[in-house]
Amino acid sequence: MSALICGSFAYDTIMVFHDRFKNHIIPSQVHILSVSFLVPDLRREFGGCAGNIAYNLHLLGGKALPMGTVGNDFGPYTDWMDRCGINRTHVKLIDKSYTAQAFITTDLDDNQITAFHPGAMNFAHANRVSDAQGVSIGIIAPDGRDGMVEHATQFHAAGIPFIFDPGQGMPMFSGDDLMTFMKQATWAAFNDYELQLMQQCTGKSLHELAKLVDALIVTHGVKGSSIYADGKHLEIPVAKVDKVLDPTGCGDAYRAGLLYGLMNSLDWGTTGRVAALMGALKVEQAGTQNHSFTRDEFDARFKESFGYAL
Repeated sequence: MSALICGSFAYDTIMVFHDRFKNHIIPSQVHILSVSFLVPDLRREFGGCAGNIAYNLHLLGGKALPMGTVGNDFGPYTDWMDRCGINRTHVKLIDKSYTAQAFITTDLDDNQITAFHPGAMNFAHANRVSDAQGVSIGIIAPDGRDGMVEHATQFHAAGIPFIFDPGQGMPMFSGDDLMTFMKQATWAAFNDYELQLMQQCTGKSLHELAKLVDALIVTHGVKGSSIYADGKHLEIPVAKVDKVLDPTGCGDAYRAGLLYGLMNSLDWGTTGRVAALMGALKVEQAGTQNHSFTRDEFDARFKESFGYAL
């Protein structure tokens, strides 16, 4: 049983400015803005939604098949995937392109200025769902616009159930586009802000959207998450966290937990808690793919957090 994870691969270059942007930006002069920030702290991380979700699902013991498009600079990421034992059969090289990359500068107030270069991600539609064999479940995560549209259509036509997870890619689509995704998908996942955007763009209420899929999952950060399924509303608590270090990539870790629960026919309450614990384990480490655990460690944390064995 394999999960086909359609989404982006990216390098995240993260820089820390040891001051506050507001001390260096004059609001009345933003029309002639010219600023430079000294960033003594810099790190480069492996990221992208497909890469992150696959990494987390692999940690849980699920069979992950990430599908995405990358550029000529993907070599270090290739080595990382091989060391982790993650299948890269469906990672397609786009010649004369860079892998998608985000350049993120963060100040002392946790404000961020980000520049994003999509690069090879724009060619996501070069992959086809039918290229993968033995797929029992899928997910449409943020990727190139055409790729997201075509892969959702291909999943639906092939009768493969999938999660629709538009994330930060939502502004690329009209209300009609988003409704088409919802009618094709089996499940849908949003954070609370994305859900508000979804309601605004489609003109549909939360409950109207929930009726379109078998389950609608909404994450609320430190307030936990909600799952609307089978006519019920489940409140999923957060897992215990030793130390909040970096929330980047928590949503992808959570979605890997959803896939794992669905692949193993867990009930929604347990699936949500597996997902919540994955997010907690990620938040304790900087970067999106630097956390790790054994299955025994995961099971012990699950029982500690939720009071019963997985």
